Amino acid sequence: MKIKICGLFRNEDIDYINEARPDYAGFVFAKSKRQVSHDQAQHLRSRLADGIIPVGVFVNAPIAEIAGLYRNGIISIAQLHGKEDEDYIARLKEACNIPVIKVMITNNPQFSIPCSPLSDYYLFDSGAGTGKTFNWDSLETQKIDKPWFLAGGINLDNIRQAMTLNPYAIDVSSGAETDGFKDREKVLQLTNAVKNYHKEIK
Repeated sequence: MKIKICGLFRNEDIDYINEARPDYAGFVFAKSKRQVSHDQAQHLRSRLADGIIPVGVFVNAPIAEIAGLYRNGIISIAQLHGKEDEDYIARLKEACNIPVIKVMITNNPQFSIPCSPLSDYYLFDSGAGTGKTFNWDSLETQKIDKPWFLAGGINLDNIRQAMTLNPYAIDVSSGAETDGFKDREKVLQLTNAVKNYHKEIK
């Protein structure tokens, strides 16, 4: 199981990430209190340790923007949080062949997973950065045909429960923060919880 820490925008955030060594680091390019500019992201990316995969988070962004960030080595994966459809993903992959995480919003109890054959991963969330959980039991009735990330309100209190769903990866943002900023201890503890999970259940 892997872990992504998302919403990095300070030098300190990168320091914490480099120490904790999660699998993925997320930079938010969509409008958000954690939004980074291209220049900020390039600076932060340059400080990111080797082996940690940088993910860009977008909402209906121009394809040229994502392709440029990918070609410049600032991001390695695009996480699409908007209304990007299969035509959009096809054009994006034609432009730069970037791996895609397609976000599925699960705030409807009766949700079903749309078919997205061009996506490489799914991510299940309760909304766009709400920091709230959804009914995780609803995933048990779904046939999920790709590796998937679990996001939305995951923190130190519920991460063990989240891991019992056996997602491909856990995605944490606000749960790794105190007063709106990444907290070194929380980043370390959350990352270690995921890294040690399979050791504990053996």
